[in-house]
Amino acid sequence: MAIRSIGIISKPKRDRLEEVVPPLIDWLAKRNIKALIDHETADTLGSASHAAAVIDRSQLAPKCDLLLVLGGDGTLLAAARHVQNCNIPIFAVNLGSLGFLTAITISELYPSLELVLEGKHQVECRKMLQIDVMRAGAVAATYHALNDAVLNKAAIARILDFQLFIDGQFVNFLKADGLIVSTPTGSTAYSLAAGGPIVYPTVDAFVLTPICPHTLTNRPLVVPDRSRIEIVLKSESESVFLTVDGQVGLGFHSEDRVICSLSPYRTSLVHPPHKEFFGVLRSKLKWGER
Repeated sequence: MAIRSIGIISKPKRDRLEEVVPPLIDWLAKRNIKALIDHETADTLGSASHAAAVIDRSQLAPKCDLLLVLGGDGTLLAAARHVQNCNIPIFAVNLGSLGFLTAITISELYPSLELVLEGKHQVECRKMLQIDVMRAGAVAATYHALNDAVLNKAAIARILDFQLFIDGQFVNFLKADGLIVSTPTGSTAYSLAAGGPIVYPTVDAFVLTPICPHTLTNRPLVVPDRSRIEIVLKSESESVFLTVDGQVGLGFHSEDRVICSLSPYRTSLVHPPHKEFFGVLRSKLKWGER
């Protein structure tokens, strides 16, 4: 696919943007590629953004052939929400620290981007999670997550009570500080920190990971991604919050239900040939180092 326009999304106020974005816009212009940036990036750059078209982030994806994300995994997750109904690949460059999804470093930006323009790259199609919030028998909200949906305490509170069903079958009553439902992509995020397994990105599965469960017999559970996961909050008076990809969500009430299923949307991530999953794990998790 010929790339004629590239959208640029960044983490606002990131210190390195002023030294990264203007040269990138010039580099693209020399290759007859139009650069489009979101308002957040333009506000950070000020007058240095004059060489690029400025478009609202929600309207950026339909107008470009590739979306270039500058930041960390959180910036990529925010960008993914705006491209979920557009078949636009995301090229993510890490300006943060850890970054499992934004595995390309700033020093690799131009060589990796050159490979993309030459068609020497891979595109990974990552499945997403659909989250429907049921309240009083009606759908109160619907979200789509690349990483995870988390139910946990919104403030200091006692242990929470959940009722869990898979495909209509009762699984158990769970007492814990919270519960994470993650995609394979999200298995290296909050779920990993809570003791969940690392799942290869193309495995057709979802992971349910309890947060600080009350009994040691409660362990992470891996289920097929065609499953319908239903979680019922049974706690009467605790402050509980649903968070999607660590960025959006809403407060929860007793007897509210979360229905998690496979989303009809996908997120396409661009990887140069030299970037592979286990290599990223070795680097980020310091495997093999003493």
